[in-house]
Amino acid sequence: METIQLTVNGRDKYVTCPPTKPLLDVLRDDFDLTGSKECCGKGECGSCTVLLDGISVCSCLVLIGQVDNKSITTVEGIGTIANMDIVQQAFSDEGATQCGYCTPGFVVNAKSFLNTIDQVPTVDEVKIALGGNLCRCTGYTKIIKAVQTAAKRQLIE
Repeated sequence: METIQLTVNGRDKYVTCPPTKPLLDVLRDDFDLTGSKECCGKGECGSCTVLLDGISVCSCLVLIGQVDNKSITTVEGIGTIANMDIVQQAFSDEGATQCGYCTPGFVVNAKSFLNTIDQVPTVDEVKIALGGNLCRCTGYTKIIKAVQTAAKRQLIE
Protein backbone atom coordinates (compact mmCIF):
# COMPACT_ATOMS: atom_id res chain seq x y z
CA MET A 1 0.00 0.00 0.00
CA GLU A 2 1.16 3.51 -0.81
CA THR A 3 -0.27 6.95 -0.24
CA ILE A 4 -0.55 8.79 -3.52
CA GLN A 5 -1.09 12.55 -3.76
CA LEU A 6 -2.70 13.96 -6.88
CA THR A 7 -4.80 16.89 -7.98
CA VAL A 8 -8.21 15.92 -9.30
CA ASN A 9 -10.34 18.59 -10.95
CA GLY A 10 -8.30 21.27 -9.21
CA ARG A 11 -8.47 19.76 -5.73
CA ASP A 12 -5.69 18.03 -3.83
CA LYS A 13 -6.53 14.39 -3.14
CA TYR A 14 -4.84 11.54 -1.34
CA VAL A 15 -5.49 7.84 -1.63
CA THR A 16 -3.85 4.89 0.08
CA CYS A 17 -3.97 1.77 -2.05
CA PRO A 18 -1.74 -0.58 -4.01
CA PRO A 19 0.21 1.42 -6.62
CA THR A 20 -1.01 -1.06 -9.25
CA LYS A 21 -4.67 -0.06 -8.85
CA PRO A 22 -5.99 1.46 -12.09
CA LEU A 23 -6.60 5.20 -12.00
CA LEU A 24 -10.12 4.59 -13.30
CA ASP A 25 -10.95 2.47 -10.24
CA VAL A 26 -9.59 5.13 -7.88
CA LEU A 27 -11.62 7.85 -9.59
CA ARG A 28 -14.83 5.84 -9.48
CA ASP A 29 -14.48 3.87 -6.23
CA ASP A 30 -12.40 6.13 -3.99
CA PHE A 31 -13.34 9.60 -5.23
CA ASP A 32 -16.91 8.87 -6.41
CA LEU A 33 -16.24 10.43 -9.82
CA THR A 34 -18.32 8.15 -12.03
CA GLY A 35 -18.32 10.18 -15.23
CA SER A 36 -15.42 8.14 -16.61
CA LYS A 37 -16.81 4.78 -17.68
CA GLU A 38 -15.26 1.33 -17.87
CA CYS A 39 -16.24 -0.46 -21.01
CA CYS A 40 -13.36 -2.44 -22.46
CA GLY A 41 -10.72 -2.19 -19.72
CA LYS A 42 -8.07 -2.38 -22.45
CA GLY A 43 -7.74 1.23 -23.65
CA GLU A 44 -9.55 0.47 -26.89
CA CYS A 45 -12.83 2.37 -26.49
CA GLY A 46 -11.95 5.69 -24.81
CA SER A 47 -14.94 5.71 -22.47
CA CYS A 48 -12.58 6.20 -19.52
CA THR A 49 -10.64 9.12 -21.04
CA VAL A 50 -9.31 11.73 -18.60
CA LEU A 51 -6.68 14.43 -18.89
CA LEU A 52 -3.36 13.64 -17.20
CA ASP A 53 -1.43 16.89 -16.94
CA GLY A 54 -3.56 18.10 -19.87
CA ILE A 55 -3.01 15.07 -22.11
CA SER A 56 -5.80 12.61 -22.96
CA VAL A 57 -5.23 9.14 -21.55
CA CYS A 58 -7.31 6.04 -20.98
CA SER A 59 -7.57 5.89 -17.21
CA CYS A 60 -8.10 2.12 -17.29
CA LEU A 61 -4.48 1.74 -18.48
CA VAL A 62 -2.87 4.18 -16.03
CA LEU A 63 -1.84 2.86 -12.64
CA ILE A 64 -2.38 5.11 -9.63
CA GLY A 65 1.32 4.80 -8.77
CA GLN A 66 2.10 6.54 -12.07
CA VAL A 67 0.15 9.69 -11.18
CA ASP A 68 1.72 10.66 -7.86
CA ASN A 69 1.90 14.48 -7.82
CA LYS A 70 0.13 14.72 -11.19
CA SER A 71 -3.02 16.58 -12.22
CA ILE A 72 -6.12 14.73 -13.43
CA THR A 73 -9.16 16.31 -15.04
CA THR A 74 -12.28 14.21 -15.45
CA VAL A 75 -15.46 15.14 -17.27
CA GLU A 76 -16.78 16.41 -13.94
CA GLY A 77 -13.90 18.90 -13.88
CA ILE A 78 -14.66 20.22 -17.35
CA GLY A 79 -18.14 21.45 -16.55
CA THR A 80 -21.42 20.77 -14.78
CA ILE A 81 -25.04 20.65 -15.84
CA ALA A 82 -25.48 24.13 -14.38
CA ASN A 83 -22.27 25.46 -15.94
CA MET A 84 -21.41 23.50 -19.08
CA ASP A 85 -18.16 23.92 -20.94
CA ILE A 86 -18.51 24.90 -24.61
CA VAL A 87 -17.72 21.32 -25.63
CA GLN A 88 -20.46 19.90 -23.41
CA GLN A 89 -22.91 22.55 -24.61
CA ALA A 90 -22.09 21.79 -28.25
CA PHE A 91 -22.64 18.06 -27.70
CA SER A 92 -26.02 18.87 -26.18
CA ASP A 93 -26.99 21.41 -28.86
CA GLU A 94 -25.99 19.14 -31.74
CA GLY A 95 -27.69 16.04 -30.30
CA ALA A 96 -24.34 14.23 -30.26
CA THR A 97 -25.34 11.72 -27.62
CA GLN A 98 -27.55 8.69 -27.63
CA CYS A 99 -27.05 6.23 -24.79
CA GLY A 100 -24.42 8.61 -23.34
CA TYR A 101 -22.04 5.90 -22.16
CA CYS A 102 -19.19 7.06 -24.40
CA THR A 103 -19.99 10.77 -24.17
CA PRO A 104 -17.73 11.67 -21.21
CA GLY A 105 -14.71 10.21 -22.98
CA PHE A 106 -15.55 12.05 -26.19
CA VAL A 107 -16.04 15.32 -24.32
CA VAL A 108 -12.72 15.02 -22.49
CA ASN A 109 -10.82 14.06 -25.63
CA ALA A 110 -12.52 16.82 -27.66
CA LYS A 111 -11.63 19.37 -24.97
CA SER A 112 -7.98 18.28 -25.11
CA PHE A 113 -7.98 18.46 -28.91
CA LEU A 114 -9.59 21.90 -29.03
CA ASN A 115 -6.98 23.20 -26.58
CA THR A 116 -4.33 22.49 -29.23
CA ILE A 117 -5.88 24.25 -32.23
CA ASP A 118 -6.95 27.76 -33.18
CA GLN A 119 -9.24 27.10 -36.12
CA VAL A 120 -12.33 25.04 -36.91
CA PRO A 121 -11.06 21.53 -37.64
CA THR A 122 -11.97 19.60 -40.75
CA VAL A 123 -14.00 16.42 -40.53
CA ASP A 124 -10.84 14.39 -41.07
CA GLU A 125 -8.98 16.27 -38.31
CA VAL A 126 -11.79 15.55 -35.87
CA LYS A 127 -11.84 11.87 -36.88
CA ILE A 128 -8.11 11.59 -36.24
CA ALA A 129 -8.30 13.46 -32.92
CA LEU A 130 -11.16 11.30 -31.65
CA GLY A 131 -9.90 8.07 -33.19
CA GLY A 132 -9.37 6.48 -29.78
CA ASN A 133 -13.02 6.93 -28.80
CA LEU A 134 -15.66 4.47 -29.93
CA CYS A 135 -19.43 4.87 -30.03
CA ARG A 136 -21.77 1.98 -30.72
CA CYS A 137 -24.94 4.07 -31.09
CA THR A 138 -24.18 6.95 -33.45
CA GLY A 139 -22.71 7.30 -36.91
CA TYR A 140 -20.28 9.92 -35.51
CA THR A 141 -21.74 12.67 -37.74
CA LYS A 142 -23.28 14.61 -34.84
CA ILE A 143 -20.20 14.09 -32.67
CA ILE A 144 -17.99 15.57 -35.39
CA LYS A 145 -20.42 18.46 -35.85
CA ALA A 146 -20.40 19.09 -32.08
CA VAL A 147 -16.61 19.34 -32.04
CA GLN A 148 -16.69 21.76 -34.96
CA THR A 149 -19.43 23.80 -33.26
CA ALA A 150 -17.38 23.96 -30.06
CA ALA A 151 -14.36 25.09 -32.08
CA LYS A 152 -16.37 27.90 -33.66
CA ARG A 153 -17.60 29.03 -30.26
CA GLN A 154 -14.09 28.81 -28.85
CA LEU A 155 -12.86 31.19 -31.56
CA ILE A 156 -15.53 33.74 -30.58
CA GLU A 157 -14.66 33.66 -26.88
